[in-house]
Amino acid sequence: MEQDELTKWFDEYGESILIYILLIVRDYQSAEDLTQETFIKAYKNQQKFEQKSTVKTWLFSIAFNVTKDYFRKKHPLQHYLGLTMAEKDYKPIPEQIVAMNDQTEQLYRSLQQLKPSYRHVIILRKLKEFSTAESALVLNWSESKVKMTLKRALAELRNELIEGGFTYENFLR
Repeated sequence: MEQDELTKWFDEYGESILIYILLIVRDYQSAEDLTQETFIKAYKNQQKFEQKSTVKTWLFSIAFNVTKDYFRKKHPLQHYLGLTMAEKDYKPIPEQIVAMNDQTEQLYRSLQQLKPSYRHVIILRKLKEFSTAESALVLNWSESKVKMTLKRALAELRNELIEGGFTYENFLR
């Protein structure tokens, strides 16, 4: 892979991957580091890219695995016990809040209350607009698991939003 191609991929998908990782790890500095790690892994493993999916899907699957490894290292016991890493008192950093309106901020906070598998599937399918097949590739799940998990995740998100005093229909159209 030429440096130019990696630069092109970063220019095209870097910000989107950063936002995806940020929604998962909830720490801007860690998200930047993990985004960089995603592109380093893409560079080192580019010969493994078989073009069975799009470059975007391949990069997001690397980002998914990088964040999974991050949590495995940071919270090994929680990871193996399947506990969620929800932080009820989480507050976005000021730069993040500036870009958010009230509804977006409420959606963001509600997403943080969901278990990681629900967050991943909602972010990929509804916020990043991946197809079911693309999401299945990123998550290494079957398409039916993506559909069922999304259904359950949206129901849980709906409950979180209602508890927060917002109407679900205003979100994720």
